[in-house]
Amino acid sequence: MFCRLPVPRMSTSAPQGHTWTQRVKKEDEEEDPLDQLISRSGCAASHFAVQECMAQHQDWRQCQPQVQAFKDCMSEQQSRRREELQRRKEQASAHH
Repeated sequence: MFCRLPVPRMSTSAPQGHTWTQRVKKEDEEEDPLDQLISRSGCAASHFAVQECMAQHQDWRQCQPQVQAFKDCMSEQQSRRREELQRRKEQASAHH
């Protein structure tokens, strides 16, 4: 399972914790391959919910429902992908 969280940035005013910020894509910047994968998976909304929760709470333990929803979404997507690949493999072998 892939899960990219925002990069923690240490703040000089709060050395005891992290400041979670979401990275904004610049126009001339290419989209990260992992972001592309998540977007194509149909799980971008649940991934965004994890990021939002982390930015708000700065504690992954408080974001477990969002993490679980993202994990479930990615698992379902991977299962669908496996089934599709198996179906294509069977169709290709039936034509030969």
